[in-house]
Amino acid sequence: MFYPTDTNAHGLKHDPFKAIVAPRPIGWIGTKGRDGSINLAPYSFFNIVSDSPKIVMFSSSDRKDSLRNAQESGVFTASLASRHLAESVNASSVAVPYGTDEFEIAGLSPLMGQLVDAPYVSEAYTALECRVTEIIQPNTLEGGKADSHMVFGQVVGIHISEEVIRNGRIDMGLLHPIARMGYRDYSDGGTDVFEMTRPTAT
Repeated sequence: MFYPTDTNAHGLKHDPFKAIVAPRPIGWIGTKGRDGSINLAPYSFFNIVSDSPKIVMFSSSDRKDSLRNAQESGVFTASLASRHLAESVNASSVAVPYGTDEFEIAGLSPLMGQLVDAPYVSEAYTALECRVTEIIQPNTLEGGKADSHMVFGQVVGIHISEEVIRNGRIDMGLLHPIARMGYRDYSDGGTDVFEMTRPTAT
């Protein structure tokens, strides 16, 4: 099968694009509004983009609450979702009016960052505290702008639960990070963990 994306003539029941670019890590973005309200939302358009310095990115379609709060406050957190919190991740994705506390909806306990004024999920095994470095709308071939806003944040603090550390490293078999696949499918990244060493040229 081949189809040009300007026609979207794939003939399938559902658009396969997001199923092709998978699995995608889930950034559970925590923010705080100017009115003091706290917000939590999962983003599968999320990833690390730099190691030196440490920078992550989440992409928001349209102007959602996470984007608004991060833009106004200049900070956000990214808790990383594990299998034991999958149902809570899904619960926090509900569309509710601005100012509604998704932590409460999902039955989670928020903790405020030590270096940023934004909440993270206390039940998560790992969380990142981030300061916004830039927010951009990608350009399109037609000369316009995509409907997504990419929020880049430099990581200034990292939380790791001692529960998932073994032999000086995070044990993925204990962390069980979940990822978004296509459609309504998710995967557990801790169920089939294997190691490979990068080869060296001879």
